[in-house]
Amino acid sequence: MKITADHIQSTNKSREITHAREFNFLAENLEKRGLNIESLIQKLQALQIAVPSWALGTGGTRFGRFSGGGEPSTLIQKIQDVGIIHALNRSSDSVSLHIPWDIPKDYDEILQKAAEVEIGFDAVNSNTFQDQADQARSYKFGSLANNDKAIRELAIEHNKEVIRIGEKLGSKALTVWLADGSSFPGQHSFRKALQNTHESLQEIYRELPEDWKMLIEYKPYEPYFYSTVIQDWGTSFLLANKLGEKAYTLVDLGHHLPNTNIEQIEATLMTEGKLGGFHFNDSKYGDDDLTVGSIKPYQLFLIFNELVAGFEETANPSPAWMIDASHNLKDSLEDLLQSMEAIKLAYAQALIVDQKTLHESQTFQDVAQAQEILQDAFRTDLRPLVRESIRQSGGAISPILSYRELKVRENLIQKRGTKSKASGL
Repeated sequence: MKITADHIQSTNKSREITHAREFNFLAENLEKRGLNIESLIQKLQALQIAVPSWALGTGGTRFGRFSGGGEPSTLIQKIQDVGIIHALNRSSDSVSLHIPWDIPKDYDEILQKAAEVEIGFDAVNSNTFQDQADQARSYKFGSLANNDKAIRELAIEHNKEVIRIGEKLGSKALTVWLADGSSFPGQHSFRKALQNTHESLQEIYRELPEDWKMLIEYKPYEPYFYSTVIQDWGTSFLLANKLGEKAYTLVDLGHHLPNTNIEQIEATLMTEGKLGGFHFNDSKYGDDDLTVGSIKPYQLFLIFNELVAGFEETANPSPAWMIDASHNLKDSLEDLLQSMEAIKLAYAQALIVDQKTLHESQTFQDVAQAQEILQDAFRTDLRPLVRESIRQSGGAISPILSYRELKVRENLIQKRGTKSKASGL
């Protein structure tokens, strides 16, 4: 199913009057505060968040997976589903492929189908956390960190292959996440595992085109529970610094122990010019991969507040942005639309923070005033501003309601059936 401008127009029609009233009221109040509405809208429109190819189907837990029907079973169908999301919210103009789940068979056809729905290709992701059907050696005890050189070389070559695939699609970054680690004390040498990983990453790094980035992800636990080789941002940062200027740390919001100060991490990384990207999700306990902003919306706002300040105060390059969630219970496309709206809302709230007065409060140790400034921005309902930015881009005033009114899922089920399953998770 392809959503057209006529589809959008038909669903917007019943909401235009109410939306205009709400937006005009908000705009008047924001202008009284000295804010430029047009500039805010342009910044919101410019923020585009990639959709990973593995997020278009139903996610799962280690106990089960409950397909919702109409899932994309081919890469072309996944691209078409990203096109549906982008047509509705005008905020998701790229897809991030996971290899080998989504290796193109015909690159020209894939590029053509992506262009038809205005979709490009963001970072490509390697997979050395599971064995493939025809794999000669196993990653059971690690990949880039493995004691067996032959297994390390297998994982290195896979990452090089991912880069070659990405080049054909126009991608500009490789994301490396390692499951390597241990579940029991003494299982492996911490130092040797880290050394092996560094040496393996060096070989992959040498394969990077000049205009590419390597994004090094980290995770404190899972699938191993005693240690992971790249367990925190500091280890990722260490490796990125040792590798060179094309290597960066990637922050996944779910990859932290409870109550970790993620906004402080990103501020440090931006100061050092090493924040390479974000994977957005939310969590209650650990790596829960829940809908963005569903559990900790204030933390999401604080993260964007540091990003907005960092854009102005540091030379950190523009990060790569991607949703990284598992849609176990919801319609996956609805979940992605909700996540995108939460991201845009947090960004909008951060954009209206009075940074000048905030800096003055910090300078004079006015703690209460600093808190008031942040919470005033967070408590301001900027949903009409986000909706207007989408409407002006040609999207739906309410992407979720339009999705339902257009019966997108019903159409996908009718076309693909109730048994279709997406590759990957």
